[in-house]
Amino acid sequence: MTSNLLLTAFSGATSGPKLLGIDIVWVATMLAAVGVVAVLIAVYGALTVRDPMAKRVKALNDRREQLKAGITASTAKRRARLVRKNETADRMRTVLGKLQVLQEEQIKDVQQKLAQAGIRSKDLAVAVIFGRLILPILLGGLAVFLIYGVDMWPSLTPFKRAAGTMIALILGYKAPDLFVQNKRQKRTDAIRKGLPDALDLLVICAEAGLTVDSAFSRVSKELGRAYPELGEEFALTSIELGFLTERRQAFENLSYRVNLDSVKGVVTTMIQTEKYGTPLASALRVLSAEFRNERMMRAEEKAARLPAIMTVPLILFILPTLFVVILGPAACSLSDALSGALGGNS
Repeated sequence: MTSNLLLTAFSGATSGPKLLGIDIVWVATMLAAVGVVAVLIAVYGALTVRDPMAKRVKALNDRREQLKAGITASTAKRRARLVRKNETADRMRTVLGKLQVLQEEQIKDVQQKLAQAGIRSKDLAVAVIFGRLILPILLGGLAVFLIYGVDMWPSLTPFKRAAGTMIALILGYKAPDLFVQNKRQKRTDAIRKGLPDALDLLVICAEAGLTVDSAFSRVSKELGRAYPELGEEFALTSIELGFLTERRQAFENLSYRVNLDSVKGVVTTMIQTEKYGTPLASALRVLSAEFRNERMMRAEEKAARLPAIMTVPLILFILPTLFVVILGPAACSLSDALSGALGGNS
């Protein structure tokens, strides 16, 4: 009896107003808890900022020293990991070769896209091609099992069932390419934003008398925090300039890894400077001004498109809220006045 009374009192004390059968107090408490956790994560991320390039550049420098010393694999663990990766890639390559769907040009194209996405492993090119083959079977089989096997959605028409199966097949085929293309586009945009600043710093380094590889190394350190992707590419180019026998190959590797016409222009300028001895600072200054103007024009184009883009969210989300805020008090006052008048007449 006493326990039932305590339970009733506790449930009455904790129950609050409900909206659509949901306790508003409970929902507000959960949202507050989620907000506190998000704030803590944001504070932790702000207080523990790390250089995103430090680990990558250190690994590249260590690898360069190992190659100079004639060491092809650093440790037994590294060799075992490389062997496992090669075995997996070899199995995929064998399966694709038996099915006669593997072409050398296709592998080279995927390897370049992976390099432009910041993925250095060439074995993943075979994995991407293998994913194009196996994912449609998996996703298509799952869709057929759910739609036709267990009949999870019995209200679907035959056309919708066939369309759902086709969408699963197409999504399975395109998923690896979409993943690589998304990473590639994000990395390209990040490099495009920092390229004018990088060229300005290269001009300063060239006028200060630094060599090209020292200038690339210095710029990579200065831009490592603001533009880690561009800093990583410049650091790798600096290492290759000091390691490769032909400096031209290092610049060509930079244009191979970055999907930007502006980077190809910088590479052409660097190659001509190395070959003919033309002034580097003046050429880079012209390119920097051109890329900066291009970036400003791109920003102005996005700003000009903004009113058209904001029209639909404005109509769907902002205007109804504005009408409720403005007309809500007037409607409540009018309703109270009408109810009072009707009550007085009765």
